[in-house]
Amino acid sequence: MKRKRWVGFVLLLMLFGALFLVSATMILRTLAQAQKEKRAFEELAGIVSAPVESTEDAMQPEEREPEETGDAENAPAPIETPSPYALIKERNPDFFGWIYIEDTGLDYPVMHTPEDEEYYLRRDFAGKKAQGGVPFLAAACYEGCGNYILYGHNMKNGSMFATLLSYDEREYWEEHPSIRFDTLHTSGEYEILAAFYSEAYPQDMEGVFRYYRYTDLNEPEVFAEYIEQAERAALYDTGIDAEYGDEILTLSTCSYHTENGRFVVIARKKGQPTETMPQ
Repeated sequence: MKRKRWVGFVLLLMLFGALFLVSATMILRTLAQAQKEKRAFEELAGIVSAPVESTEDAMQPEEREPEETGDAENAPAPIETPSPYALIKERNPDFFGWIYIEDTGLDYPVMHTPEDEEYYLRRDFAGKKAQGGVPFLAAACYEGCGNYILYGHNMKNGSMFATLLSYDEREYWEEHPSIRFDTLHTSGEYEILAAFYSEAYPQDMEGVFRYYRYTDLNEPEVFAEYIEQAERAALYDTGIDAEYGDEILTLSTCSYHTENGRFVVIARKKGQPTETMPQ
């Protein structure tokens, strides 16, 4: 009888040991994959932040245009510096822009696949399987739509859009009041005007703010409706308002305060009209 108990005890230990090894292996693989994805994004960020050599700097002294002599017709044409985002676009034509919040770790490319909105939900920049995916633009959005709606995962390791949940505290907003979002052709600093909890509501539910349906704000009434509902839902007053014609940025991520919960941050672009970047 004792022998059977001993054998059973050993088998149980072996089972738990096997389960531990399997779990540990899975955790290590997940961590390794997360590090791999992080390094890939850091490489892309390095391309964006690296100084781009202008055409003038790239020319040899003997190749440069002569100094201006006062003759307007013979004056050298202005030299444009190519956008660093063009290099990212060459790597993947689905690239749309870059999102960045200072001192938060949120520093990522933004993808756009109108024919399949969630294509990058579980894919990396190269299109390979990745748990964290890549932030992406709503399918119905386009350059000049009035409201760029961006989606990103709320990852447990704090990557992607996880930092957005910290905006439920006014103090965090005070420390990080603005968002940088650049497209291939324009750059922009956005002031946060609202942060709030929401959800992906059932189709038959009435009287709710479906922020994710407001991609086109080119009509004054629609614009006013969106901003009014955003300010009403806001957890606190940031003192930032928006007027028709302002460009809006909406960031959305998952929240677990309720089933299909979401956390949303809405901002308006500073310095209208938009600044044009060299192509």
